[in-house]
Amino acid sequence: MEYQAKYITEDIKLSCYPDKFFKSDIMFEHHMLIWFISGETKIVQAEGTYMFQKGDIFLIPRNQLATIINYPKDGLPHQTVVMHLTTEWLRSFYENRNVKPVIVGEQKIRHYNNHPLLQSCLASLIPYFEMTELPAEVAQLKITEAVSILRSIDPGIDGMLMNFELPGKINLAEYMEKNFMFNMPLEKFGYLTGRSLTTFKRDFRKAFDTTPQKWLTQKRLELAHYQFVEKRMKPVDVCYEVGFENLSHFSFAFKKHFGYAPTALLAARG
Repeated sequence: MEYQAKYITEDIKLSCYPDKFFKSDIMFEHHMLIWFISGETKIVQAEGTYMFQKGDIFLIPRNQLATIINYPKDGLPHQTVVMHLTTEWLRSFYENRNVKPVIVGEQKIRHYNNHPLLQSCLASLIPYFEMTELPAEVAQLKITEAVSILRSIDPGIDGMLMNFELPGKINLAEYMEKNFMFNMPLEKFGYLTGRSLTTFKRDFRKAFDTTPQKWLTQKRLELAHYQFVEKRMKPVDVCYEVGFENLSHFSFAFKKHFGYAPTALLAARG
């Protein structure tokens, strides 16, 4: 069975991956507040790996790269309630509020696991997914309620939610060394480093003296080798965490680059 989603509005959905794992490399365009009903998710970001499961509540900041791997668990589907906090909505929310936050530079996932107020707010959305029509103002009230709760339990949240800046031009080499494992279109890498695609390719050549495709493949394979040798991870886990889309292509590229297959390396390591 394929991915299923029910929407109250385009910004509030009940997301379900019924019977198999799902993997995607994505850039979060909006902040996302997520409540886990069942299943398990692994989120791999440059600064670390996060695991989430039933009962967890967390906020993912916008303009972040991540590898998302969703799994069913305990015979139940991967199911979450997802609320998008768009820049447009947040600008309107803060417009008449006299708030002078300290803007957060590096933004990380924020955890609110099993918080009773947030859980009650998000759980209250479940009956609405069975309705054929819902007044828009009701959905807006639910988002307002969720953000108001976040502001009451997390004193620093305004600094994240009120940061409306677009990505500026940053050091391309440093950014790519930190984020090469995410299988993003080059246009996305360009956007996140403050460049057009043409400028990104030109600056990349200056920084690394090769093409993005060749450099990315080599870096991902080198990371895969490290994961096998130092962390003794399984090929299927390494494949998806270093930026490849399927195991057969990963195994072929690994053997072509190193001269031996991942399974041979693991066997030699005992």
